[in-house]
Amino acid sequence: MEDLLKRITIDTDICHGKPTIRGLRYPVEMILELLGSGMSHSELLEDYEDLVNDDILAVLQYASKLSQVKSIYKINAA
Repeated sequence: MEDLLKRITIDTDICHGKPTIRGLRYPVEMILELLGSGMSHSELLEDYEDLVNDDILAVLQYASKLSQVKSIYKINAA
């Protein structure tokens, strides 16, 4: 699993420092939005020829890790 997560990179010079796939200009959030809208893995791979199946799996694992928080606190606006 950790090998897949190495595919997710953060570089301040690429996509404003957002997490991307292998330093390419494919932000994790964009891939998640496409999957969430109903696009399939195979459709993603057809439309974005630079990507491979492990890239999509890495995005899903990265999102899973981000959601594993211990507590969420409401922040009151001043």
